[in-house]
Amino acid sequence: MGIFLKLLEALGLGGKKVNVLVVGLDNSGKTTLIERLKPKHAQSAEVAPTVGFSVDQVRKGGLLFTVFDMSGAGRYRNLWEMYYKGAQAVIFVIDSADRLRLCVAKDELDNLLASKQLPAKVPLLFYANKKDVPTALSPVEVAQALKLEDIRDKPWQIVPSNALTGEGLEKGTDWLADILSR
Repeated sequence: MGIFLKLLEALGLGGKKVNVLVVGLDNSGKTTLIERLKPKHAQSAEVAPTVGFSVDQVRKGGLLFTVFDMSGAGRYRNLWEMYYKGAQAVIFVIDSADRLRLCVAKDELDNLLASKQLPAKVPLLFYANKKDVPTALSPVEVAQALKLEDIRDKPWQIVPSNALTGEGLEKGTDWLADILSR
């Protein structure tokens, strides 16, 4: 696949490259979500938790997303800021069934938004993941808990999702691709 992408780029058909930072607490579904964004033939059958970070590429319309999957484990979250500067978009994945750690996700979001390294108008896509779990909060409840309405200087969107089935992922990436294509 890498050779094919390089050939397309050489021919000017590779599309616009966009660096997308994927963050969220551990076990929120970030890596599973990224796997489901890939074409069926490129998806891994088993998904292991990310240690540190990993990099992948996903094509969406005329865009080639270089996706930085950042570990959400507490000891790795301080690495996120090192990648803010190069980010053209941020996907923040929230486990909408993990009510106890929603305040931790809020703290991490506040740290992200307060960082001087984060580009000014970077779009933020929030996935309220694990919507299939009976105790999951609705996207509105997640948005209220994270105080997303206070974000006035960046475009943002929250989308309910189930990374295991891929439900909701396309709606979110369509929004992101539209914002980034403007």
